[in-house]
Amino acid sequence: MAYILAGSLIVSGQYIYSVCMIGYYDSEFYLILALKLVRRESRLSGEAMSVSHHLKSDIDELVPDLVALRRDLHEHPELAFEEVRTSGIVAQRLRTLGLEVQTGVAKTGVVGLLRGGVSKASAKTIAIRADMDALPIHELNEIDYRSTVDGKMHACGHDGHTSIALAVADILSKRRAELPGNVKFIFQPAEETIGGAEPMVKEGAMEGVDGVIGLHLISDYPVGRVGVRAGTVFASADKFVLTVRGKGGHAAMPETAVDPIVIAAYIITALQTLISRETSPFSPAVITIGVVKAGTAFNIIPETAELQGTMRTFSKEHRGKLIRRINEVANGVANAMGATCEVRVFDGCPPCTNDAAMTEVVQKAAVESVGEDKVDNGEVVMTTGSDDMAYFLNTVPGCYFIVGAENAEKGANYPHHHPHFNVDEDAMPIGVEVLTRAALEFFK
Repeated sequence: MAYILAGSLIVSGQYIYSVCMIGYYDSEFYLILALKLVRRESRLSGEAMSVSHHLKSDIDELVPDLVALRRDLHEHPELAFEEVRTSGIVAQRLRTLGLEVQTGVAKTGVVGLLRGGVSKASAKTIAIRADMDALPIHELNEIDYRSTVDGKMHACGHDGHTSIALAVADILSKRRAELPGNVKFIFQPAEETIGGAEPMVKEGAMEGVDGVIGLHLISDYPVGRVGVRAGTVFASADKFVLTVRGKGGHAAMPETAVDPIVIAAYIITALQTLISRETSPFSPAVITIGVVKAGTAFNIIPETAELQGTMRTFSKEHRGKLIRRINEVANGVANAMGATCEVRVFDGCPPCTNDAAMTEVVQKAAVESVGEDKVDNGEVVMTTGSDDMAYFLNTVPGCYFIVGAENAEKGANYPHHHPHFNVDEDAMPIGVEVLTRAALEFFK
């Protein structure tokens, strides 16, 4: 039997077939459809390649300004809650791009809202977060753009983070008419003191946000690679102070005293068993004593000894358990030796835990940007370093990922918080592309 479909359309999934005539035989019917299918796939592939090419081309055009801005910020570092010049530059650039800008959020934070041109009242909003503050470190790099402020330095890449986020704002603002949703840019102060994210959240920076993404440039991770992983990627961080109170006396007559220094030494050793004996090898954690203060003279047993340390974990449950056990062990040792111990724990920040669905969004964007063979999702993405990006991730589903910035040939292979720290600036366009693609993918 013959079927004639003149000028008809056949829709199947994502494919559309324009049919002039389908002939008498089933074999010819399937042959025509197959030819149309290949041609449609080819067209879609060409469109995808065109979009990808245009985005990379747009980013390439921004690279000179991207690098120049990063170097300017590097020359003028500002510490936590002192980011006046930096936030001024950020706000001015966002306003120039036509964003709705709020300043003075958590003292020196800036929030910029880009409303999509085709977004509706129910449209989704994604937040892109970047930190702005520097560190109290004297820079030792011999570079043209070294810090001009003695004792202050961008030694963690926040100058790059700020520049990258502004470049993303530039690119997306030019695509405003096509955006079916909104993008909120959050420029955070005081990450290094774990002091900026929580107040920004409390002051409403995340209101109306459905998802959040951000990145960290990493100086011991090869340039050209991107690390994306679901679950916990950055550890929690808590500071604790232990004050051991004994009984002072003459160093030549220790039997008449209760030596807090000896007791503090026992406590230091005992605390390490919380990791080696009470923590599973499959649950990473760290307890480090970084400060020991005691005594005024070589021949005096002091009344007190003070220990200061940090604790890192990858889960809220483990964090709570170790805080409890530090208190129990320190007091147990001190009491057994005739002393007391005051334990104070200063709440730092929770772990950064990535949402599975948001991680898929970023993973796809990363693969499209650098290729599947250059995207990692294993333990290399994890770090016992901390980041108060966690407060944003705890508010809405999100993903915090890393971008490689290591290149020994350019001297960009020193650890973070080192006076010789630097990044390979070739990492920044990669960061721009992944964030941009992830934002666009979020709205699909």
